[in-house]
Amino acid sequence: MRSERSKAASTGRGEDGGRGQDGGRRDDSGWEVARPGNGVSVAGVRMAGFRDRDGAGLDKRVYAQPCVVVVIGLGEDPFLVEDGAGPHALTGFAATFSPGPARVRGRHVECVEMRLSPSAAYSLLGVSPGELAAPVVSLEELWGRSAQRLRGQLSESASWQQRLALMDEFLVARAARAPSMAPEVAAAWDHIVARRGRVRVDELAAPYGWSRKQLWSRFSAQVGLTPKRAAMLVRFDHAARALCAGASAVDAATACGYVDQPHLHRDVRAFAGCTPGALAAHATTPDPHAEPPGRSPAHADLPGRSSARADALPRTSPRTPRSSSPTKGRSL
Repeated sequence: MRSERSKAASTGRGEDGGRGQDGGRRDDSGWEVARPGNGVSVAGVRMAGFRDRDGAGLDKRVYAQPCVVVVIGLGEDPFLVEDGAGPHALTGFAATFSPGPARVRGRHVECVEMRLSPSAAYSLLGVSPGELAAPVVSLEELWGRSAQRLRGQLSESASWQQRLALMDEFLVARAARAPSMAPEVAAAWDHIVARRGRVRVDELAAPYGWSRKQLWSRFSAQVGLTPKRAAMLVRFDHAARALCAGASAVDAATACGYVDQPHLHRDVRAFAGCTPGALAAHATTPDPHAEPPGRSPAHADLPGRSSARADALPRTSPRTPRSSSPTKGRSL
């Protein structure tokens, strides 16, 4: 599904290559997309700024993916996040790997979105992803007054590049005083990503002299998923992208290492709450975050080396217009 329109969305460039007045690129969907001119200083982080130039609004279903998504709203209107606990009006939030049945809506959206690998999330959130109180959590709960100050500073900045540079400085400061994920856990995650989820837990533990139980305990505590669940999520991500690219359920199941088509159906139902056919019908253009996902800071080059792209071919509701808007369906 890499059409010319798709290429435009993934670079934040419209067919005419137009720029917004403050440096963001405007594509033909009406969304202005800006990315850091000098990259991101903290490994395992992808970042972009978004503005709804045409006022079409945001209405996105949320699906699972192998990263934690952080969104900081800059406009006057908060996001309306609907999940199992009901609707919440939030100016900024973080969403876990599997936020469950949720939807994000917004008007006059202007925001900065970040996607964090598990090790980046472990350092930057202040808690392990598994310790988050809910699948979608307010940034004020995580970062306290720092979140409010940051939002104010971003809103007052004159251009996207100033905003993204300020965001980068904030992340560098947090990373400097944050704990790091255990190298063994980070390497285990990297191996899961590199193998596209087709791994055995014993295979992950053996290189470090750990028992299966030791790996399970440390990995679960720091990543927020068990190794088995992490492998399932990464494999689902590849299968979902294949489905959204037009592959049949049979072909996607075979290519991604599922035992059979019913096995794929069970995973799609578990992570997306729908059938493979319904998930494919929700496809939109690829995500403007062009870097691959998921690699840990200890093992990643910036912007990343893995070919397992957790952000490619995101999925949205059929009601959502085709766009390169933030939160891109399964992500936030």
